[in-house]
Amino acid sequence: MSLGGIRGMVSDKLVGSTLLIVSIIVIIVYGYLVFATDYWMILLKLTAFVAIAGIFGILGWIGYTLATTPPPKPIEEIEKEIEEELKKLEKELEEEEKKEKE
Repeated sequence: MSLGGIRGMVSDKLVGSTLLIVSIIVIIVYGYLVFATDYWMILLKLTAFVAIAGIFGILGWIGYTLATTPPPKPIEEIEKEIEEELKKLEKELEEEEKKEKE
């Protein structure tokens, strides 16, 4: 195994461990704020708002993308273009063969 591969594994493990630790800390702090403080109502409202805004933001982005993306070419049109290109190439090949024979 190369040294670059080992560094990549260490980096991945470090990132993974950090994500795990941060996630556990956030869960504990969130649970404490919801169940042990007077901020539970505002925290739940904020959480619900962020969740709904995130979901419908993504849904809106998908809708925008669908509305603004041009439709793909019909397969028949693509086939015609390919046939035309093949005919051009065949003609060029024939012309080159004729020149070589001369």
